[in-house]
Amino acid sequence: MNKYSLETKLMAVHAYLNGTESFKVTAQRHNVNMTMLKKWVVKFRKHGLEAFQTTYTNYSVEFKMDVLNYINEMRASIEEAALEFNIPASTTVGNWKDLFETQGIDALLPKKDQGSEETLQAEMERLRMENAYLKKLPCLNSRKGKVTEQDKAQIIYELRVEFKVVDLVKIAGIPRSTYYYWVKQMNRLDKYREVKEVIQQIFHDHRGRYDYRRITLELHHRGYLINHKTVRRLMNQLDLKCLVRIKKYRSYRGKAGKIAPHLLKRDFKATRPNEKWVTDITEFHLFGEKLYLSPVLDLFNGEIIAYNMEKRPAFSLVKKMLDQAFECLHEEDSPILHSDQGWHYQMKKYQHLLKEHHIAQSMSRKGNCLDNAVMENFFGLLKSELLYLQEFESMEHFILELENYIDYYNHKRMKGKLKGMSPVQYRIHSSVTA
Repeated sequence: MNKYSLETKLMAVHAYLNGTESFKVTAQRHNVNMTMLKKWVVKFRKHGLEAFQTTYTNYSVEFKMDVLNYINEMRASIEEAALEFNIPASTTVGNWKDLFETQGIDALLPKKDQGSEETLQAEMERLRMENAYLKKLPCLNSRKGKVTEQDKAQIIYELRVEFKVVDLVKIAGIPRSTYYYWVKQMNRLDKYREVKEVIQQIFHDHRGRYDYRRITLELHHRGYLINHKTVRRLMNQLDLKCLVRIKKYRSYRGKAGKIAPHLLKRDFKATRPNEKWVTDITEFHLFGEKLYLSPVLDLFNGEIIAYNMEKRPAFSLVKKMLDQAFECLHEEDSPILHSDQGWHYQMKKYQHLLKEHHIAQSMSRKGNCLDNAVMENFFGLLKSELLYLQEFESMEHFILELENYIDYYNHKRMKGKLKGMSPVQYRIHSSVTA
């Protein structure tokens, strides 16, 4: 079985407890055994940092009897007793139980050997050092996903007065030469100290909306002549990342099929549900990944009646969205579905699906984004009310918040045009009063 380092155990446990991912995903992300991770989490919840200390094994006979009495009185299993008393191996408890049942209490007495007191003191000192090192780990920036050699060197540097460096590097698992290399880097004068402070100020003044290119321009305006690559490197050191930005996805690739007429003609008013629909695709960039959102909006009440998200802008992005939208149709409905001239909407498969469900296709004129202004307005709300108001820890976190926002937009967000009701409330109210 792999012997995992203290850092690996602690980082994996914190990742599971502070995140939203399952045991399986967390274990895979940190390259640890899932069963072991479950045990570490249970022990950490029970004993905190002490769960990861290598416990001194010369237990007293009183302690052993407490464990065995706990098993008898609480009818606990050997594994449960080991967890309760923070004993690393349940087999240790099993051995005590066998010895007591076959040889009596004398068999639980610890063996006396020469130098045991010195050994105990040395072990206690090592445990104290290990505990001090562990307590420093949670202070590290968890977004990095792992503890770097520089991080370890920083911890050793802070503990060097209390413990010997030669012992600390063994706990950290790095060579002494590596430690002294990073100490040398720490002691160097940071020539970018002033610029870093200005970068942080600009970043926070604009609520994380500026990336390294725009921050570089702002620095130039303030008289700091610095290369954009240097700004990007300094922002990485400061862990400053531009918030997710919504981007208009340009799906037009020329004429790839039949172009539908502009039936909507910017008449965005509808007198009933499923009379006029609009759709479009937008693109998000986050943590080096892309995500595409394809919604359908009903012009009657502005409700998002269907949507789909995928990592690639394949035809399935639109197909799955349509499948949801078709479920909203009643037998008498024959809506207009308006879009731009994107390649998805020019495909025969797309047009056949619309015709099959008695939906009239409408397309914006080329280069006229106002022809689909309502959908553009929804994307604008999404940007101002979600993307620019919070930060996201991962793509999965962003997808979850995006789903929550669409649900909020449909069910709770009031609109003046809808008499102060949300889109869903307005639709229900209209059906009751009709």
